[in-house]
Amino acid sequence: MASEGVFSCEFEVFGKVQGVNFRRHALRKAKTLGLRGWCMNSGRGTVKGYIEGRPAEMDVMKEWLRNTGSPLSSVERVEFSSLRERDRYGYTNFHIKPDPIEEAPEKGRLGSSSSNTDY
Repeated sequence: MASEGVFSCEFEVFGKVQGVNFRRHALRKAKTLGLRGWCMNSGRGTVKGYIEGRPAEMDVMKEWLRNTGSPLSSVERVEFSSLRERDRYGYTNFHIKPDPIEEAPEKGRLGSSSSNTDY
C-alpha cells in the first residue's frame, strides 16, 4: 500500500489562547488525528507549535486551530509556515512543551525551576 509522504509546518495562534486549556485541547486533537509534534505557550501571549503528518490530517488540524480551539479560547488569527515535505517523522508523538522561563527563579524557592508546567 502506497502511503503519502510526511509533511510538517509550524504555527502560531493569536487571541485569547493562554489560560484556557488551549494546548491540552490541541494535544487531544493532534493525537486523534495521528499527528506528531508539539505546542507551547510563548512569552508574548500566543501558542506556538509544530505539526507533522499526512496532508489531509494536517488540513483538519489547521482548520481546528483557526476555527475551534478550546471551548474558552477566542482565536483571532493563526499563522502557518510553508508546508515542507520530510523524509521521515522527527517526533514519536505530540506533546506540550513547558512554558518559557521569562525570569530566573527566585532564590530560596522550593522545588526546581522546571516544575512550571501545567499539563
